[in-house]
Amino acid sequence: MSNPFPDPELGEPFLLTPGPLTTAYDVKQAMLRDWGSWDDDFRAMTRALRQRLLTLLGPGAERYDCVPIQGSGSYCVEAMLGSFVPKDGKVLVLANGAYGLRAAATLGYLGRGVHLLDKGDYLPPRGAEVAAILAADPAISHVLAIHCETSSGILNPVDEIAAATRAAGRKLLIDSMSAFGAVPLDPVALNCTAFVSSANKCIEGVPGFGFVIARKDEIRAAKGNSHSLALDIHAQWETMEKTGQWRFTPPTHTVAAFLKALDMQEAEGGSPGRLARYTENRNTVVAGLRDLGFETLLDDRWLSPIIVTFFCPADPAFSFQGFYDAMKRRGFIIYPGKLTVVDSFRIGCIGRMDAAIMRRVVTAAAEALDEMGVASAAPPAAALEERKKLAA
Repeated sequence: MSNPFPDPELGEPFLLTPGPLTTAYDVKQAMLRDWGSWDDDFRAMTRALRQRLLTLLGPGAERYDCVPIQGSGSYCVEAMLGSFVPKDGKVLVLANGAYGLRAAATLGYLGRGVHLLDKGDYLPPRGAEVAAILAADPAISHVLAIHCETSSGILNPVDEIAAATRAAGRKLLIDSMSAFGAVPLDPVALNCTAFVSSANKCIEGVPGFGFVIARKDEIRAAKGNSHSLALDIHAQWETMEKTGQWRFTPPTHTVAAFLKALDMQEAEGGSPGRLARYTENRNTVVAGLRDLGFETLLDDRWLSPIIVTFFCPADPAFSFQGFYDAMKRRGFIIYPGKLTVVDSFRIGCIGRMDAAIMRRVVTAAAEALDEMGVASAAPPAAALEERKKLAA
């Protein structure tokens, strides 16, 4: 078998996940230097990070500002909810997977009101549903949409959700953790109050911080609203505006890696170029695994270019752990399923990979099935019937 690793010297497997993901060697190399968190050079790096992310927004970006927040993406989601939803506010959470449900749980911890629309694992929330709920409940002040729900791989229709929210005079918050930087997102056109994403997703940096991009007037209005010292977006923004510094110890090496990742994203043609590669990755792996007999959880129209969920085969010789181990031996780390109804696994399409790598993923999957003695990769008939029923 040919060497399956992105760099023979490092011996790293490909991470077929929605982040952390496989990064370029140049991104890793950018972390070899230490930076002083209060030093002028690092403050310039922070300033560049904020400005360059805003350039990805297009026309109207001057109305928004970028506030990086230490920690994982969930820290940013909590910061956004705690800072922009007033203590007497209420949020319509549009959930169709683990991350919408996590946001609803977060609001419970924060003591904010919640109206949960749970669509299950298969289907997106639609604009008409949002409009009906908002019309029936005037107490709802905000709507939270998940741009790409990576537990299923579904790409949610944020345009129609935004239109319904705007028509009802409510405010829109978006978790674009796994989509921003590749999938189009225009906060000006969407009339979006704020959205969040993370360093280790479509920009192809490494874990350590996320960022909140929000309207400047909303940031100013959020003063004193946060439940948290560390997750107060207004306080972080105010300090960065006055001093150029993070309030608490910043992830200096992650910032350096992220700036290099932004260079590489720009060289690839920005978000459109990255989306084209990820889409080709998805199309390649979906077609190849379907040829082996696997079935996707979702209909084609809802498949995201970020990650795809596949049903586990019904064949009794198949086990996820056995499949995982066989794929890892061939240089690919896949993701377990995160569904509530059926057994599944996920294949990520993002990171430093192209269609040639995805064809190797398909080959590895075929070899793994053969090694396990799996005669058919077809899913249980009941799973397909459930998908058909819910999609009708």
